[in-house]
Amino acid sequence: MIKDILKYSLSNLWNRKLRSFLTMLSILIGITAIFALISFGQGLNSWIDGFAQEMGTDKVFIMPGGGLSNAPGTSNIKFNEEDLDFIRKIKGVDEATAMMAISGKVGYKDYRDVYPFIIGLSTESNEMRLIEEMFGGIGIMEGRGLKKGDVLKATAGYSYTVPNRLFKRELSIGSKVAINDVEVEIVGFYEEVGSPTDDAQLYLSQEGFEEIFDIEEFEYIYMRVAPGEDPSMIADRIKEKFRKYKGQKEGEEDFTVQTFEDILETFTSILLVLNGVLVIIALISVVVAAVNIMNTMYTSILERTKEIGVMKSIGARNEFILLVFVTESGVLGFLGGLIGVILGAGFAKIGGMAASAFGLTMIQPDFPCWLIAGCLIFAFLVGSLSGLIPAIQASKLNPVDALRYE
Repeated sequence: MIKDILKYSLSNLWNRKLRSFLTMLSILIGITAIFALISFGQGLNSWIDGFAQEMGTDKVFIMPGGGLSNAPGTSNIKFNEEDLDFIRKIKGVDEATAMMAISGKVGYKDYRDVYPFIIGLSTESNEMRLIEEMFGGIGIMEGRGLKKGDVLKATAGYSYTVPNRLFKRELSIGSKVAINDVEVEIVGFYEEVGSPTDDAQLYLSQEGFEEIFDIEEFEYIYMRVAPGEDPSMIADRIKEKFRKYKGQKEGEEDFTVQTFEDILETFTSILLVLNGVLVIIALISVVVAAVNIMNTMYTSILERTKEIGVMKSIGARNEFILLVFVTESGVLGFLGGLIGVILGAGFAKIGGMAASAFGLTMIQPDFPCWLIAGCLIFAFLVGSLSGLIPAIQASKLNPVDALRYE
């Protein structure tokens, strides 16, 4: 019976090809949008998970009040060497380092100047490793890292190796760039992070940063907690002791202490809200599709009233008529969903390639099996439920009245 119903339903849909296609089109658009948007959300989640794995969850940050909402170099709150030494002595802190940061002018040959963030780092190997972990475990891709005595030397982010991304020509080991009109030699390039901002950064030694910008204070302090310690408890301890050290009242601190998990949770929440808003917008087209399918089923019932009467007069039960129309609407939904998934994957791939071209390799789609299956099931259910009310009406038609219908 199921085979007969499916065959009969497909035959009816094929006989009304144009109407069937137009009905599928509305749900197709909605599923395409939902699939593409969620795939990018999943891709970002995968990137964040990978970043977290490389970085580790044993990190604690001290930043100016306002946290990550302050762009580097924009806050009046700074930290000094004495602050860093105090932090290092707090129980539970395994190692700590500080980072200078500011937006600076970078020129190369006669090309247009760019204004990336310039980072000042300690050249101590363990502190350098801690900073690299903070950026997702990036390592030197070409050349070497900074070392003691590198005053007017710099390492550069990945974007400097790509033509037309920052400058018309890519840089190479030994290239000379002007940072705030001071000539600096490039000695190494970092691997790609996936974020245009991070991949455009230049890294100097603290001595080089002080010489070019005449700044000796730090923007951020980064710490690794001791093995076996809870980062949240250590963060609370650091906040309390550092507040007392600076002579500030509780709740009036001019600094922020956060664990990596706190920052990760913030990003995840923002991403979840953003995905939710985008999916809700896409669902509007699915609602329109449901109304369209319902309208198509009502029209089909009016056109096939006599046919329904004939089927009932030869013994077709109400359940059979009901299943015929529900199956037709479900098939419309499923086929629209199937094409929508294929198109959504295609558009997402194109979007991912476009993002990569602009240095946004962190924004890449991901297509887990549950997403594909979920979209197909969702499309089928939308189609089936949209056709349920018209199907119930069709199944309740009186065969005598149906046969006399003109």
